[in-house]
Amino acid sequence: MEKTVFITGASSGIGKETAILFAEKGYKVFAGIRKKSDKYKLENIHNNIIGVYLDVTNKYSIDKAFWYIMKYTAKLDAIVNCAGIAVAGPLEIIPLKKIKEQFDINTFGTVAVIQKFLPIINCGKIVYISSMASSGIFPFLAPYCASKKAADIMINSLANEFKKENVKIISIKPGCIITPFWNKSVDNNIPLFESASDSMKQKYQKEMNFLTDNAHKNNYRGTLPQKVAETVFKAVETNNPKISYTVGFDAFCIMLFEKLFPLSFINKTVRFFLKARLK
Repeated sequence: MEKTVFITGASSGIGKETAILFAEKGYKVFAGIRKKSDKYKLENIHNNIIGVYLDVTNKYSIDKAFWYIMKYTAKLDAIVNCAGIAVAGPLEIIPLKKIKEQFDINTFGTVAVIQKFLPIINCGKIVYISSMASSGIFPFLAPYCASKKAADIMINSLANEFKKENVKIISIKPGCIITPFWNKSVDNNIPLFESASDSMKQKYQKEMNFLTDNAHKNNYRGTLPQKVAETVFKAVETNNPKISYTVGFDAFCIMLFEKLFPLSFINKTVRFFLKARLK
């Protein structure tokens, strides 16, 4: 029988490359997207890709996507959760509305999709694209880091509670990935900073300049998204995959750093390097 996979956040970056790889490997790919133009672009890349309109924060949209997929298949071999955004900036000026939006997409949206599609997964895999940021040590990325950490905890709890022994749950933790994600993050977060009071803008101007410059550079440095896609495919195809995979040398170093040293030392190190970069 033809293998099937549902991938959220497939419009660009990791989600798009994962959809393309699975399609090339013979899977029927249901690619979660939010724009009509993205649907046509993806479907034109490969005949095995079917675009599915999906807003992970909207229950009606998730339900509609579920029944649309059910017209093609009664069983999924894997779900790959890639949908996500990054809310960034000084935590004391980020509106709570934006922090809630961050969790609605990265955390609650992931759980909502899994809850809806879990009944049609048997002998399959649930994959969640986490991040090295789930370590929580990156300044000015608190909402993003926290949303990834919270999702990690929920996914791990689900694995412990699970009644389907033939379904494996896997977390993928990439480091810095070359994707349009970073430019989108800048476009979404600069207005938040610009709307802050003059005193706050003056207080954090150096940090925001550094954050913006670093985000733009990340569009061209780091690990290719295809490497993450390959790791996802390996995890889905392996009979006994690991619970968690890191992708990229930076992700490996961050995870090792977190395990070896106490938080007090880690925080001092982070502040030291941040201060040095701002000079």
